[in-house]
Amino acid sequence: MSDIKVGLLGFGNIGAGVVKLLRENADLIRNKVGTGIVLKRIVDLDITTDRGVTVDPGVLSTSADDLFNDPEISVVIELIGGYEPAKTFVLKAIEKGKNIVTANKALLALHGDEIYAAAARKGVEIQFEAAVGGGIPVLTAIKSNLAANNFGSVIGIMNGTCNYILTRMTQEGADFAEMLAVAQELGYAEPDPTFDIEGVDTAHKLAILVSLCFGTKIDFNSIYTEGISRISGQDVKFANDFGYRIKLLAIGKLSDGQVEARVHPTMIPLHNPLSEVNGVFNAIRLTGDFVGPVMFYGRGAGQNPTASAIVGDLIGLARSMKAGAGRRMAPLGFLDAEVKTLPLKPMGDIVSKYMLRFSALDKPGVLAAIAGALGNHGISIESMVQTTHQDSDATPVPIVIKTHEAREGSIQAALAEIDRMDIICEKTVFIRIEDNLE
Repeated sequence: MSDIKVGLLGFGNIGAGVVKLLRENADLIRNKVGTGIVLKRIVDLDITTDRGVTVDPGVLSTSADDLFNDPEISVVIELIGGYEPAKTFVLKAIEKGKNIVTANKALLALHGDEIYAAAARKGVEIQFEAAVGGGIPVLTAIKSNLAANNFGSVIGIMNGTCNYILTRMTQEGADFAEMLAVAQELGYAEPDPTFDIEGVDTAHKLAILVSLCFGTKIDFNSIYTEGISRISGQDVKFANDFGYRIKLLAIGKLSDGQVEARVHPTMIPLHNPLSEVNGVFNAIRLTGDFVGPVMFYGRGAGQNPTASAIVGDLIGLARSMKAGAGRRMAPLGFLDAEVKTLPLKPMGDIVSKYMLRFSALDKPGVLAAIAGALGNHGISIESMVQTTHQDSDATPVPIVIKTHEAREGSIQAALAEIDRMDIICEKTVFIRIEDNLE
């Protein structure tokens, strides 16, 4: 079989990594596939900036049509990112009968259904291992090696920026703003870090994982999403006092025909392996009915890990094409007709333990008032930390309470009542606790 010709849309940092990997490991790839994988066309608006890799100028183009209209190109790698023009380009490539490899989690989280349907109509494949977890091969495992399992949960730390910030806050007792600035200085956070620190990037990845694990379509905008920008050094310290670490978790669960899909800061017990995932590393934990718990760990982003996942997808496609297998696997691992739309469990019905941090006046009766309001909403206290001082009764002090399991709706109602009290000086901070991550 002749070499498989590939087109690349987007020649940024990750695109340069793909070029580097295909070149440096060309012999290895040929030995494993039985044919070469050759980049015939690279398209980007900027084809003059030095990317640190040497490319034949004849391969470069600023026109995507040069790629779409080349009948020799059978696979298109989309690395533009974002929604447009990535969506238009992917759909056009599919219409031209070309297979797709992409790392674009945002595109798939919001427009995956449309793209998957287009690929099914044309009988082409779309592969996207690099969209979740960088070089961690979790999607392939879900669709292939673990495909015989019914999954009950998928839980993970999926954003290196947030994990780096929270790790430094934990190790140094620093506040969020200080550690965000450090992360930006080191290049771990973007100049505009909103998608990362507010949980949007993690929610994109969770949408893909929930679809693959549970065989369901999911409305991205229905995923409860909360970031880490409100977490303080105080919260990190009190969590540690209770025996927990705070991580930004993506949580997907399937129970009684309902799906939980939520992203928020979460307190994890110190004995849980996820609590030890530090720095820019990611970890994703799956629970299958036969395999039990399985955890994947590694670098969730970066040029080389992401390029590894992209070229891994290319190799899988090349093997199928070489064997004449055609469209070997549907994008979500389920037959297209078997992908359902399962109901999403309302956030108010979620049951969890909570850490509540009140900023209250240091005066008699405060604790009784707070405990009474919690009790009125069926919330019981498991343990408590109260700080006192001698400065002034008018100076607020933190009161930190760990609750027994309670409904989210009850917690929200109780805190709304408590925050209206004249003894409360600031809006109460609450952090969910996951003691059982099965």
